Amino acid sequence: MQEPVLYYKDQERLFTEAVDLLSGLIATASYSREEAHTAELIEQFLLRKGCKAERYLNNVWVKSNHFKADKPVLLLNSHHDTVKPNAGYTLDPFQPLIKEGRLYGLGSNDAGGALVALLMTFLYFANDPDLPFNLVYIASAEEEISGSNGIEAVLPKVGRIDFGIVGEPTQMQMAVAEKGLLVMDAVCYGKSGHAAREEGDSALYKAIQDIQWIKNYHFQNTSALLGPVKMSVTVVETPNKAHNVIPAECRYVIDVRVNDCYTHEQIIETLQPHLQAELKPRSLRMRSSSIALDHPLVKSGLEAGRSCYGSPTTSDKALMPFPALKMGPGDSARSHTADEYIYLEEIREGIELYIKLLQGLII
Repeated sequence: MQEPVLYYKDQERLFTEAVDLLSGLIATASYSREEAHTAELIEQFLLRKGCKAERYLNNVWVKSNHFKADKPVLLLNSHHDTVKPNAGYTLDPFQPLIKEGRLYGLGSNDAGGALVALLMTFLYFANDPDLPFNLVYIASAEEEISGSNGIEAVLPKVGRIDFGIVGEPTQMQMAVAEKGLLVMDAVCYGKSGHAAREEGDSALYKAIQDIQWIKNYHFQNTSALLGPVKMSVTVVETPNKAHNVIPAECRYVIDVRVNDCYTHEQIIETLQPHLQAELKPRSLRMRSSSIALDHPLVKSGLEAGRSCYGSPTTSDKALMPFPALKMGPGDSARSHTADEYIYLEEIREGIELYIKLLQGLII
């Protein structure tokens, strides 16, 4: 039987339901591009609450009851996809386990805690006719791979949004800026030959010279919030596996975390003349982003005792064409680690602080 009271102010009940829902999400595999089952779980949860949940691909969204066109629209968003568990797991990544105040399981910290805390915050406010803004909650897909069928695909379906909160593990501090992400595939070419003779032109040695230059190069401009540009070569490979053949081709991958002093194009223009490899960016979409320190969301957070910082990691915030604050329970250092967990008290605090943030919001 459907509950007659669909939205409630009991924060203890919200916390209990958040833990129950997150446990169900942990038990349901949701790798990027394979989130259909967790999308169904979230959609059904909202429908049981009497919400008019909608879905596009594996993205689920819902709007507050008293939605009025003349009010500003605030987005509450987090993602329900996960990376695959790494080989270091000693626990079953799909078996939610509560032990010593921690909830263990894949996606518990990144970003399940924020996902359910924001959903409970939505339920707390969604039936309030006097709310000075409209609320939209989106549980999005493909965040971990910056996929085109995630937040970028669903935003046009939802309609106008004026500002947002993106739930990621930040220990409930305010990430007011975040670095952009530029991934480039690099290819060096040489000439094959027999390793026993003075033949060939090693593409691998060319790549090594490139990598050494990348390691030693430092971009001049440092951001006050985001620090310097950081470059890392993360993959190196040659197509041939024979020990006695000089490789005629060598590929490597450059991961660049871009501050707000440079565009992606400027990064490429700086690197290419110094490298022997041909560079090809995978995407130019994930730009650095920030929200003004005098924005009402930031002001409310400061009143609630939260601090501001610049985040070195990239999120769906980069794909939002409106100001957004990244903030959520959990710790970014636990993301993608073996035996991932979140403290139950972090979920409780997340709900309480999100509610306090919205209550203190002056539009």
